[in-house]
Amino acid sequence: MDKSKVIEFSNKVRDKLNAEVESRAANYGIFPKEIHAVEEHGDSVVINGSVFNSEIKNQRSQLVKQIKEKGYAQVMEEVTYTWFNRLVALKFMEMNGCLPDQIKVFTSTDPNKLEPDLLTNALKLDFLNLDRNSVLDFKAENKDEELYKYLILKLCNYLNKIMPFLFEEIENYTELLFPDKLLHTGSVLHDLNSIIPDEDWQEVEIIGWIYQDYIAPKKDKVFADLKKNIKISKENIPAVTQLFTPHWIVRYLVENSLGRLWMLNRPESSLADRMEYYIKPEQQETDFLKINSPEELKICDPACGSGHMLVYAFDLLYAIYEEEGYTPSEIPEMILTHNLFGVEIDKRAGELAGFALTMKARGKDRHFFKKQVQPNICMLENVAFEQGELNAYIDSVGSELFTNAQRATLLQFAEADNFGSLIRPAAKDVSDLLHLLESKKFSENIVLSATHDEVLKALKQADYLSPKYHVVVANPPYMGGKGMNNRLKAFSQDNYPASKSDLFAMFIERNLDLALEKGMIAMITMQSWMFLSSFEKLRENILNNNTIISMAHFGARAFDSIGGEVVSTTAFIVENAHHDEYKGAYIRLVDGSCEAKKDAGLREAVRQSRICGAGQREGK
Repeated sequence: MDKSKVIEFSNKVRDKLNAEVESRAANYGIFPKEIHAVEEHGDSVVINGSVFNSEIKNQRSQLVKQIKEKGYAQVMEEVTYTWFNRLVALKFMEMNGCLPDQIKVFTSTDPNKLEPDLLTNALKLDFLNLDRNSVLDFKAENKDEELYKYLILKLCNYLNKIMPFLFEEIENYTELLFPDKLLHTGSVLHDLNSIIPDEDWQEVEIIGWIYQDYIAPKKDKVFADLKKNIKISKENIPAVTQLFTPHWIVRYLVENSLGRLWMLNRPESSLADRMEYYIKPEQQETDFLKINSPEELKICDPACGSGHMLVYAFDLLYAIYEEEGYTPSEIPEMILTHNLFGVEIDKRAGELAGFALTMKARGKDRHFFKKQVQPNICMLENVAFEQGELNAYIDSVGSELFTNAQRATLLQFAEADNFGSLIRPAAKDVSDLLHLLESKKFSENIVLSATHDEVLKALKQADYLSPKYHVVVANPPYMGGKGMNNRLKAFSQDNYPASKSDLFAMFIERNLDLALEKGMIAMITMQSWMFLSSFEKLRENILNNNTIISMAHFGARAFDSIGGEVVSTTAFIVENAHHDEYKGAYIRLVDGSCEAKKDAGLREAVRQSRICGAGQREGK
């Protein structure tokens, strides 16, 4: 993959989209420092002397309301990334033949034509349920731009049935701010088609790289502000802490956690043959977490970003299911329904994680979209209740249904966008209560119905954060105490005294909570927890209560996307059980000067361990 082209793509498309979105807002009298009045004249509205159909009035009112609540810049940014995500998703689907009838949205099957097939074949797109008269009118009046916009909006609404998390129904203000003049030379459409080579669109990992580069300018600004002692606000935590994990590190982590657990349960499995980074146990083990079938396995990434860890876990799980005799058409649905779970505070990244998993499933089953299966990606949201609101709801439902711990859990998500997966629900298991309440309806009581929805949201989030996972795998956020906002810092001190110095260390502690007894956690983090006195208690807890299965100490330069000695890391797998005599596998790779050298060193170390292990077994 040409990373320089990905950077160029992200920068150009983001900046052009943002300019287009702001231009469209100005078209409706909305500017950074002022919002012009609307004059109503029958079926029309007049803004700045321009006449519009009155249908835009409600959408514009929604937009103005959002701007008053969040600020102009924040809303423009949100709409920009909404359209960026959608357009990138459509491009990926087009390049991989995933759209209905394999329609091309941005290009033509005729190499001599610039007009996209979506526009050329507008009257043949029966699956979109188009208004045929509207299409004919657009064509008769040569309104290609308007017709193209109409078709893309219809396609996005069609895809809402398949991926509602990414393609929300477009009837709100985002439609007003849809980019103008896409068919013109030098437009976003041109950049979508020309910058990234076609072959680089074939792997779904490109979605993560694009997103990392999309948010890079914001990340740079926040770090520059940090040098001025401006703390990292909760809104900026996602931008600062997103770091796409190189594929070879992902493989090491997943193969030595999920892959290892499966091999312990199926010693004769051929899965080991495809796991290049898997370190085989030196001796046969008997004390491990027992798995009867692939459907039992639950794998979670509690800071999943755009889903790279889960995407590779999908590949490994698919091989496991195949080996167990499941039919190819049922496996993708099984994996997304039973096995993979992601949690994220960044809505943008969470959407892309869900998209990546859906594309993996569609790649294995071309009829997957018809099943309308949704990936288990939880985008954490704040849930807060007014004074007395929750008590009124509980009294109405039945106070005997709620334990004290469950009541407390409902109140823990008021700052979910700041604390994320570090929230430890007071109730360890809310699944029974959740299922019970999901069956109740309050359609006749508007107030109770709204509270009911919020209660269900809190319980669903708590369910994702329950200790039920066989494997927890993560590249968690890195942020020291100096960068934390005041609320996050106080939360850390109160809830994670042994690891409060950095978010990544708190996630080590938290991930061990999320794992079942004898389950595995697999992580790449900063190396500092191995040495600094501030993490001494964390080290003691791990050594006294858990077992390090393997560790690859990378030091600096394991991420080519980060220059210099900025991030020094270590990757490790820990079992959530204490085996006093166990001797882990430790690989020192601090001398490698780049990703390629560290990757090669890791593979060679694994190869040598297999040779030594085979020799020991033969010697016996």
